[in-house]
Amino acid sequence: MSRTDTTPRAPALPDRVRVEEAAWWLSDRVVRTPVLNSPAIDRLAGVRVLLKAENLQTGGSYKMRGAMLAVGRLAAAGHTGVVAQSTGNHAVAVALAAARHGLSATVVLPVDAASTKVARARAAGARVVLAGTTLDERLAAARQVGDAEGLPLIDAYDHPDVVAGQGTASLELIEEAERLGTPLDALVVPVGGGGGVAGACLAAEGRPVDVYGVEPVGCDSLARSLAVGRPTPVAPAPTIADGLRPTCVGELPFAVLRDRVRGVVRVDDDQIAEAFRLLLMDLKVLTEPSGATGLAGALRLAGEPDVEVVGRPGAGAVGRSGRRRTDYRTVGVVLTGGNVEADLVARLATRQWEGVA
Repeated sequence: MSRTDTTPRAPALPDRVRVEEAAWWLSDRVVRTPVLNSPAIDRLAGVRVLLKAENLQTGGSYKMRGAMLAVGRLAAAGHTGVVAQSTGNHAVAVALAAARHGLSATVVLPVDAASTKVARARAAGARVVLAGTTLDERLAAARQVGDAEGLPLIDAYDHPDVVAGQGTASLELIEEAERLGTPLDALVVPVGGGGGVAGACLAAEGRPVDVYGVEPVGCDSLARSLAVGRPTPVAPAPTIADGLRPTCVGELPFAVLRDRVRGVVRVDDDQIAEAFRLLLMDLKVLTEPSGATGLAGALRLAGEPDVEVVGRPGAGAVGRSGRRRTDYRTVGVVLTGGNVEADLVARLATRQWEGVA
């Protein structure tokens, strides 16, 4: 591709090359966010932890990467508008990307979506439709709008550009760790619909890096899906990680990650809240609980040798890194977002968050 090309190629099933192409195309279109490190967190984890601060990304989350890629392709193909469904951050990102490209955007969110995310989508110029509380209800509403108005759907999970775009955050983290002389042994990414962890698996392809997903207890569709070998829905339990509540991992992400991901760690709200406070008080970094979930998982993964890691049946004790978990020296974490309600920040910071989910 020459520098004058404006449209990345459209993959059927994304692969590592697509993530690398996406990174090249996005290089001057999204923020290359910093990689952070905290000696206090390192001591607590017992390993070096490198944190990719995607809470500082345009739109407040790494969802901007996949949205910009998908919207850019549709704009170049002559579309004048798009529709998307999301629990929040993907909607904000699509709205911003559409505005950047001069397209209209309609975004479908759950009726209980965080007001901060609804307001940010509207501020970016999107029409917001609130529909139910489940993924199926949002998809039905989004497809109805798309069919009625002739708009292409940019799904938050089952879209190859979304997977490839989200994977560029992990690719940058992997490359920065190598540049620092501390290559990753493991990479940890929160799981909602699975696009981010699928992209991480592609970014790590060909490198000795074990990729893990992290899910809130009771919102563990990926863990259950890996155990049975197919996407398996759950009735999401209440959690402070509002961005990690899809009823089912996406078909496309699951096809990408099922034989690549090392496993899934489950964390509860206490562990997520503690990770949130560590980031806020030690690094002075504000994330949303969903964004802090990756750190919660990494702390369990590195600090608890007997922690349950759910993987596909038959997966061995040694991963792609060639190491057992107890031998990890450097673990990367993607802090996926920072769009959080002010009152929730206050309650989490002062340990008065119980009952907010």
